[in-house]
Amino acid sequence: MDAMYRENILDHSAHMRNKGLLDPCDVDYESNNPLCGDRLRLTLRLGDDGRICEVGWDGEGCAISQASASMLGEQLVGKTVEEVAEITKQDIFDMLGIPIGMNRVKCALLSLKVLTVALYGLKAWEKHEDEED
Repeated sequence: MDAMYRENILDHSAHMRNKGLLDPCDVDYESNNPLCGDRLRLTLRLGDDGRICEVGWDGEGCAISQASASMLGEQLVGKTVEEVAEITKQDIFDMLGIPIGMNRVKCALLSLKVLTVALYGLKAWEKHEDEED
């Protein structure tokens, strides 16, 4: 079973889905993992219905961080911000499908970290806009 998941990780890191930044976009955030140098920038475009209609990302790093970003990006399209906010660390580990050692946890979770902070910024901005109305 691990071999199948390892192949999936290698496929996603070699043939990344949704790679490339969106311009214009509604959400744009970048962060890195200072321990290993992995870097990820995530851009999202929202439809009129509030659902994520496009995902774009760019980054550098190990196969785990890049595959995680690719896999997560596939999960985001069509979901609302509220649905996406419910994605957990365990969901990422389940997507990857292999045991992640302690030295690779931050690599695996970089995409979720970037997404979470980006959505926090979006919510803060929406709240600010509501207060101005």
